[in-house]
Parts: sequence; C-alpha cells; structure tokens
Amino acid sequence: METMYHSPVLLAASVSGLNIHPASVYVDATFGGGGHSQEILNIMDDESKLFAFDQDEDAQRNAIDDSRFTLIPQNFGYLKRFMKFHKIDKVDGILADLGVSSHQFDTPDRGFSIRFDGPLDMRMNQHQALTAKQIVNTYSEAALADLLFAYGELRNAKKIAQLIVQKRPDEIATTMQLNEVLHHVLPKGNEHKVLAKIYQALRMEVNKEIEVLQSFLTQSKDVLRSGGRLSVISYHSLEDRMVKRYIQNGNFDSEPEKDDFGNPTLYFKKCGGLVVPDQEEIKQNNRARSAKLRIAQRL
Repeated sequence: METMYHSPVLLAASVSGLNIHPASVYVDATFGGGGHSQEILNIMDDESKLFAFDQDEDAQRNAIDDSRFTLIPQNFGYLKRFMKFHKIDKVDGILADLGVSSHQFDTPDRGFSIRFDGPLDMRMNQHQALTAKQIVNTYSEAALADLLFAYGELRNAKKIAQLIVQKRPDEIATTMQLNEVLHHVLPKGNEHKVLAKIYQALRMEVNKEIEVLQSFLTQSKDVLRSGGRLSVISYHSLEDRMVKRYIQNGNFDSEPEKDDFGNPTLYFKKCGGLVVPDQEEIKQNNRARSAKLRIAQRL
C-alpha cells in the first residue's frame, strides 16, 4: 500500500537512526503511506509499541493491522497531548518525514501540484477552514508578499503579490487559474522552480507548517527519554535550519541560551552528520533529491 501511496525517503537511515531496542515505545509523527512505520514494526519486538500521527484522512486509510500499532488521527503538533492521553510518559524514539506525500501531489483534487488542474486547496487536514484559495483571494498584498518572501524565499515576492491582487476581484479558484495569473512573472527556463516555491509558500501558510514544526520540536524534548533518538527528514532550507538549530542550540536562534554561570541550555546532541539520499535512491524516487536527514539523541 505504501509503495503506491508514497515511497518512503531515506528509509533505512532514518529508521536505523532510532536505534530500536526491545520493550520500547516509538512515534512516527508523519505516518503518510506507512512505509517508515512498517519498517519500524519489522524491527521492533513484541513488547514494543508504535504510535503514528496523521491528520490526513487519505493517509489514515493506510493504517496497519498490528496489535503493536496505534494510529492517532491528529496533527503531530499535538504530540505531547496524545502521548499523555495514551498514558505514555516517555518514548524511546521519534521519526518525522516533513515532506508532502506523493499521493497528495498526485491527486489533483488536493491542489498541491503545479502540474494538475484542481481546486486551490492544499489542506493536510481537509476539515480545517483555511485553504489556498482563501489566501490567494482575501489576503492583503502586504500579507501575500510577506508569506511569499518568508516561506518561498522569493526575492520578487512583492511583485508576485501585486500581480495576484491586481487580478482580483475576479476569483482565482483553481491551480491552473493561478498558474495563468503568475505566467508573466515566471522567468523563462525556470518557470517550474519558481512556481513550486510559490505553491510551497501557500501550502506552508495553509497548514501553518513552521509553527507546527516548532511546536513539535519543542515538545520532543519533553516526550523523549534521556538517550532517546530524534530522526527528522526535511526538504527545504527553512525546515532544515529549524531542525539543525534546535538540535545544536536548544532553540531556534543562532546561539543557545545560557544560565547564570554561562552554561548553554541544550537538550540534544547530534548523532553523525547530515544524511542525504544517494544517486540510486534519487534515480528510483526523484522526490527524494532535496531530502536531508538529521539524527539527534536526547541528553
């Protein structure tokens, strides 16, 4: 099932990074097609437990029939709350793959892809109110420019926002309508790359991805026991920078906080260096090309 839904990225390295051992508890924070979860289950013993999070109803249909497995149909930003609900005080490892699934990209009705005509949706949780259509049609020019610059790292964010607002009040309701509006600001020969950044920015705003990631990382220090492992796969610089800084500094700034004696307040130590897919994996799954894996151990 997971192969059709989504090919798990950096599967062996990310699961190996958890250092799975007997009678332990693990969390797959981003279940998706279940590829990482199934690999964890393959290694776990009968006394261990695996909890997985996914707010997407399509992903929830991939739930694994295994007595050791529990699927929590929620955003992984609620990690601490639902571990407490399931009476789990501490866990031994947490894995998160922060990418959009192949299924989400390849389903036109979800509105994630620049390639297909579909509604401007982009919601991971299909029950929430905010959609990309609402952002494109109601956000002010300044707000649009800010999110395009912050989340898409687009230097011409103001120009793009201005163009979108100029096309209103005609409603921009579909991905192809948005692509047509943006046609004039896309550089020749680099159209798809810039368009992908615009869609990335909208998706991140719809799903509050930066806020959720920050909350998740902060909660991970409370949920992981000393010696527990954190294994995180990210796909763009904003996410990777947050993961790297939290592991290194214990916060999202460039320097760690220090106590009255000048000692830094740290929660993790990194395990090994940055891991990226090899050419064979990229050849098999092109969507793995931008993946970056960082592994850390709770102090």
